[in-house]
Amino acid sequence: MTKKLSFLFSILIIASVALASCAQAAPAEEAVVEEPAAEEPVAEPTYRVGFVTDTGGIDDQSFNTTQWNGILKAQEELGVEAQFIQSDEASQYTPNLTEFASQGYDLVIASGFYLAADLAKVAAEYPDVKFSIVDYSYPNSFDVPEGVVGNAECIPNVEGQVFKTDQAAFLAGYLAAGMTETGKVGYFGGAKIPTVTIFGVGMQAGIEYYNQVHGTNVVLIGWDNATGEGLFTGDFSDLDKGKQATESLFDEGVDIFAGVGGLIGSPGFDVARERGGYGIWVDTDGYVSLSGVQDVILTSIVKNMDNSCYDVIKDAMEDNFNGCGVYIGDLENGGVGIAPYHDLDSVVPDDLKAEIEDLKAKIISGEITDTGCISYPDYCPVGLYQ
Repeated sequence: MTKKLSFLFSILIIASVALASCAQAAPAEEAVVEEPAAEEPVAEPTYRVGFVTDTGGIDDQSFNTTQWNGILKAQEELGVEAQFIQSDEASQYTPNLTEFASQGYDLVIASGFYLAADLAKVAAEYPDVKFSIVDYSYPNSFDVPEGVVGNAECIPNVEGQVFKTDQAAFLAGYLAAGMTETGKVGYFGGAKIPTVTIFGVGMQAGIEYYNQVHGTNVVLIGWDNATGEGLFTGDFSDLDKGKQATESLFDEGVDIFAGVGGLIGSPGFDVARERGGYGIWVDTDGYVSLSGVQDVILTSIVKNMDNSCYDVIKDAMEDNFNGCGVYIGDLENGGVGIAPYHDLDSVVPDDLKAEIEDLKAKIISGEITDTGCISYPDYCPVGLYQ
């Protein structure tokens, strides 16, 4: 081997050894350990509340609207999912209630008296769904057929909501008796049912109490506690009938009227303006919920169904649902009351205002116990004073 080849061979051997050393010195690649994926938090299911109206509709600015406002408040403050189904006729009550129940809604609220028999039937078919009904409580043999749950016993998954509306109507009747110049106050209702007649019961009791205190002889036209007879339009939607009923009352000499039946009472304020009188709204503060009545609305007999619906929803969400029980709204807990006099505040004498505040305090304290319904229970919802 020549010196030149020997030199090249030596260089190759040295290079091979160097490469091998480098390979041995290179650190081994670390094994990649995959971190377990973080578990996504499971979102709590949304609490779902369904509301079924009566035929007055969601926009009656009175009975149904007030309840729906309480449910919307729960949606805003408590995070519930709220939906409503409007009933255009009575035959839709059962399918509308069933619609929510079959979808597994947590709580279904029925808007009132007319849905009572349908709700009893649906609640029995869906015992795992909670229900509540406004202006009604079970047991009640008046509307629920014999043999159907709710006729003779309470319903475990239903909570009633009832109101001592006669307490607020008593104050409104006393007010009207103190304000009338003709000595006649008028009343008419949409239908002769306890949740409507209770307004007349309380108003007449308040008028009679005013007569005792002041030695006057003011009378209520359109309702009579002694006979149970009165003026009724027969529905809650025909505004012409409401206007005609108000006109007939003014024709008989009244100068203050109260129409009990949602929107059917609203045309009466135009009649009152034309005849130089005043009107009283019901369920909500009509000064706020109605337009064009502010100059002739004396007060409103308020039934705070928005508060009761909200409270029932909140209790149900907190596992405090009062199945087989009843929420009772009265003057003491703010469930009922009369609205401010608003634009007519300066028209109402200060001494009359003071008398009404005193009466309210006496009712709350129990000094005045009977504001109408104890004497005339047949014309008031059951479950109020037993």
